[in-house]
Amino acid sequence: MLDAKLIRANPQVVETALRNRNLPGALDNFLELEKQRRSLLAQVEEIKKFRNQSSQEVGKLKKQGLEPEELMEKVRQAGQEIKELDEQVNVIEAEINKILLNIPNIPHDSVPIGIDDTSNLEIRRWGEPRKFDFEPLAHWDIGPNLDILDFERAAKLSGARFAVYKSGGARLERAVVNFFLDTHTGCHGYKEIFPPFMVTADCMRGTGQLPKFAEDMFKIEGRDMYMVPTAEVPLTNLYREEILEEKDLPLYMTAYTACFRAEAGSHGRDTRGIIRQHQFNKVELVKITSAETSYEELEKLTGDAERVLQLLGLPYRVVLLSSGDMGFSSAKTYDLEVWMPGYNDYKEISSCSNCEDFQARRANIRYRPASKEKIRYAHTLNGSGVAAGRTVAAILENYQQADGSVLIPEVLKPYMGGLERIEK
Repeated sequence: MLDAKLIRANPQVVETALRNRNLPGALDNFLELEKQRRSLLAQVEEIKKFRNQSSQEVGKLKKQGLEPEELMEKVRQAGQEIKELDEQVNVIEAEINKILLNIPNIPHDSVPIGIDDTSNLEIRRWGEPRKFDFEPLAHWDIGPNLDILDFERAAKLSGARFAVYKSGGARLERAVVNFFLDTHTGCHGYKEIFPPFMVTADCMRGTGQLPKFAEDMFKIEGRDMYMVPTAEVPLTNLYREEILEEKDLPLYMTAYTACFRAEAGSHGRDTRGIIRQHQFNKVELVKITSAETSYEELEKLTGDAERVLQLLGLPYRVVLLSSGDMGFSSAKTYDLEVWMPGYNDYKEISSCSNCEDFQARRANIRYRPASKEKIRYAHTLNGSGVAAGRTVAAILENYQQADGSVLIPEVLKPYMGGLERIEK
């Protein structure tokens, strides 16, 4: 969450930043409640001052052998008033906290200002889209034709937006996940974690999924627990309520998990194929860093995600998201978009974000600077490294052949038992 002290000190700056995120007036209730809070605190201080002075006077009078009943009653009344006012302050502070939990992070100065993805800024491209000498198919046709993706039987099992992977398709998905994990652990220095796929509501609040996006999550009936929407949640929360040492930073973690999302706000978008599903596999990258190094680490993290796409030979572009298109917790985000012949367009396959101290405040992740300065909130970063299902879709479309078969990218052949191609 945002630092309440920052808002109190610079309300205009924060209001402008939130307006750039299409949230004009987001601070109105906060500022009104803050005004009430300050007024109550001022009353409390005045009453405490009166109580302290009166208590001293009572002591003096008693030393003189007097019993100042009237003054003593006023002291007791003052104590009761303080208690009642403190209770009012606590109620207001709880309301302020609720507001803060629903306010997004403010954009970094380098983020382009805009209302939606039309203001996103393309940073670079890698690879050239393949020119086919036949009419390329989309992955939702290639998969069923090869009998490696089955959407009809998946619907029979679970409904819409699920897929059953079969034979070479199942092995390809597994190969992609293992290739990502091996590359990030063996070449990029990440520590592999295999976390639970269910987390508590506290974890979801810590990374910003709750309370704002409750309808997009799969809650476990009868339990205050959720299926993970991304491994970012368990990885970041591994260090919730902890104080780290700066000498141990940065922490690099990677994990495979299945991910579960209701996709409540995506009606009509990418409904075919395996681009946008309720359950999908992903390898996630998470970093916990000092405040001074987080933007340098964001560039490295983005490069790590790019590297696996380069090794797979998949053309992509890097896009800097505008203020109106960023995720709730992010201060700055790069999207990697892979070329998809079936769409004749680029599609997101990874988002790499610096959340600065936004998540760390919610999860209370701090570190002790080596200089022995005051304990500080850490910075957290996350990025897809990358989405496995979308990678499989990109491989099927980019490596398809005129006879309907699909070639296996060179780096995946060892994971596929030396298989050269998937064919019916």
